[in-house]
Amino acid sequence: MAHTGSTEPVRIGIVGLGTVGSGVVRLLVDSADHITRHAGRPIEVAAAVVRDPAKDRDCTLPAIPISTDIATISQDPSITIAALLVGGLEPARSMMVELLENGKDVVTANKALLAEHGPELFELARRLGRSIAFEAAVAGGIPIVAAIGECLAANRIESIRGILNGTSNFILTRMEEDGSSYAEALALAQAKGFAEADPSMDVDGTDATQKLAILSHLAFGVWVPWKEIPRTGIDTVDIDLIHYAAELGYRIRLVAVARRSNGRLAMRVAPALVKIGTPLAETRGAYNAVSIVGDAVGRMFFHGLGAGQMPTASAVVADIIDTVVGRTAITFRTTGLLSADTPAAKLAGGDASERHFLRIVVTDRPGVLARITGILGDHGISIASVIQHDPIATGDAPATSIPPDVALVIMTHSCPSSAVHEALLSIDRCDAVRGKSVCLGVLDE
Repeated sequence: MAHTGSTEPVRIGIVGLGTVGSGVVRLLVDSADHITRHAGRPIEVAAAVVRDPAKDRDCTLPAIPISTDIATISQDPSITIAALLVGGLEPARSMMVELLENGKDVVTANKALLAEHGPELFELARRLGRSIAFEAAVAGGIPIVAAIGECLAANRIESIRGILNGTSNFILTRMEEDGSSYAEALALAQAKGFAEADPSMDVDGTDATQKLAILSHLAFGVWVPWKEIPRTGIDTVDIDLIHYAAELGYRIRLVAVARRSNGRLAMRVAPALVKIGTPLAETRGAYNAVSIVGDAVGRMFFHGLGAGQMPTASAVVADIIDTVVGRTAITFRTTGLLSADTPAAKLAGGDASERHFLRIVVTDRPGVLARITGILGDHGISIASVIQHDPIATGDAPATSIPPDVALVIMTHSCPSSAVHEALLSIDRCDAVRGKSVCLGVLDE
């Protein structure tokens, strides 16, 4: 454990010199005087472990040993802190265990690792008298972990709602502002470096779901395996849905939600309608945003860059400083402790009540609308509004006597999500309905 009573440099090891690792080294070198003032003593990079030592790095490295062997750091008694900045589950998990068992405090940005193995790693660190700091694992440069774990510690957190994936938000913003198709917006995100060559973890909701699992662990004292959280990605959002939502005064965002509901947690990650003018609706491009409701403080809102080299490096270096001065050691004693009175797996399922936006494509003939509204009524679903759009264009085909397809856009009053999904199963079996209907939750605040 590093203490402030000495002016001797704190020696740290960096595991991974990719985008984030290079940014961390750059900050530690370029802002050394500023960081020394906050840490109370100099922080120097003593060694680095990488997959390919010959690779060019996006930073000017000090004269340090660079190897492929984690023992270079774990077995060096002069190194007290390790920054674990590699992704994935293995060898990241094995490396963290080795670092902790050899007396190192660990700072990490690896959300997938914590979402999969958080409780066991936290327990191991506490048993060994070590700490794990992970601000950079959720929402990049936004200090949301410290806000929940420290600043809002007096509050019983009632809900978390956020845009936790900048890639998805960039894609939806471009579709909304430029009229781009989903494929065009995704290609632009890849060209600008916001999306990987394989963007599936971003666009299918996995990334945001892992972050939600970590935040819920902190906020509610429960552990919900991220794969059990219902999730839907943005790849089913098309430009027509964007336009229909705008007509009604909404934008579409990929929103992660966790809230208390009758002694359980209602959790999901899915595209949702957010009212224009509210903070989530005005979160554009690659930005992240998190809204938290505490019983004492009320609603708070955090906004900033959720990814990228320097925002993430900023969070990593802040964690290193906190570890040096001893703040992490104090707060980690209770970070992620599981609450005995909130069973981990009690998810609320589909019983949460809210308004819903439905798009149902039907053949334009008499009686179809009455049939659909009848099915909704049979499931106890009250309708707030129905808009029937113009017939869907089918190219230059000659006119025929076959009725055209039209889109029905229905807004419901607040009702259980489970009832809506049951109703849509019946609606989609109707011979006048074309394809699978779309259902999105509606967030009005």
